[in-house]
Amino acid sequence: MNKSLLKKNQILNLLGNSLIYLPSPVNISLWWNFGSLLGLCLMIQIISGLFLSMHYISNINYSFLSIIHIIQDVNYGWLMRLIHLNGASLFFICIYLHIGRGMYYGSFKLKNTWIMGVLILLLLMTIAFLGYVLPWGQMSFWGATVITNLFSTIPYIGYMLVEWLWGGFSVNNATLNRFYTFHFLTPFMLILFVLFHLIFLHESGSNNPLGVNSDFYKIIFHNYYTFKDMLSFTYILFMFFFLIFEYPYILGDPENFIIANPMVTPIHIQPEWYFLFAYTILRSIPNKLGGAIGLVTSIMILIIMPFLYKTKFQSLMFYPLNQIYFWMFFYSFILLTWLGSQPIEFPFLKISQYLTIFYFLFYFLNFYLMKLWDNFIK
Repeated sequence: MNKSLLKKNQILNLLGNSLIYLPSPVNISLWWNFGSLLGLCLMIQIISGLFLSMHYISNINYSFLSIIHIIQDVNYGWLMRLIHLNGASLFFICIYLHIGRGMYYGSFKLKNTWIMGVLILLLLMTIAFLGYVLPWGQMSFWGATVITNLFSTIPYIGYMLVEWLWGGFSVNNATLNRFYTFHFLTPFMLILFVLFHLIFLHESGSNNPLGVNSDFYKIIFHNYYTFKDMLSFTYILFMFFFLIFEYPYILGDPENFIIANPMVTPIHIQPEWYFLFAYTILRSIPNKLGGAIGLVTSIMILIIMPFLYKTKFQSLMFYPLNQIYFWMFFYSFILLTWLGSQPIEFPFLKISQYLTIFYFLFYFLNFYLMKLWDNFIK
């Protein structure tokens, strides 16, 4: 009995130290709420996905029809479907803002936390891509065909790897089955990654808007920041359900209302909006292998930031030129996203190529601007 009580007290102490008495910087703003909002998004997606999986049929002849059945015949199936569909967009909005805040305020100096965060982004993109194929609409099918074909650029084993992914010589029933299996299982792997992310964060402590050591003045997490998180939950959920009830399909592609047809290619193949910036980088490089490398590098380049940015101050609040450059980068990201939905023709292709160069140069030129400013104020 005493042993069980001791174990219970240890668990309560662990939870208390992690959630209630966690020392947090006194000056962190609302931009730090996106971490907890991402946790909310993860819960929404897992719960809604679990309910959808009870009625979804992973078969090329019935998948599209099972989605219609969920929407029309299952009690509140339409709601679960729209929550899961738009929940993916909410997830990516929050994670892009979370990363942007980290880049602006220098959170990348927490090396282990940052690298784990980049791995979470990669895994999340994989999960989202796998899920996008499952409705088996026109854009789902052709999107899967285009993206999986990129593996054929790998020397020697590329074509063999593509056939292994497809389970045949084209995207078929075996492809859909394995995509559904991995889409169902990988979110649990994502939870494990998130736990490691939080463990690293609790070891180092949170960053703050000044990007400096905040050990001199910290406050407990509850109730100062729990109420702040609850307020942001309220705002986000209000906007989320407004989107679901008023404009449920505004972020989707109309082509996905048509059942997949391998004999008819859509005029313009494009992924979901949250992949468009990377897709623009892919197609702005004329070489297929170069495009595939550019696509992967556009995400993996985030990993270099903790190793490259070793400056006097971490937060861009102390670097006026870098602040201007950061917002130029932000708008270039928005433009790359828009360009991904445009046809591959002049002037869109040319603008895409210029913005791709600017996108990659940002990570290096931003660092050199910081060094110049540090030398200037010495």
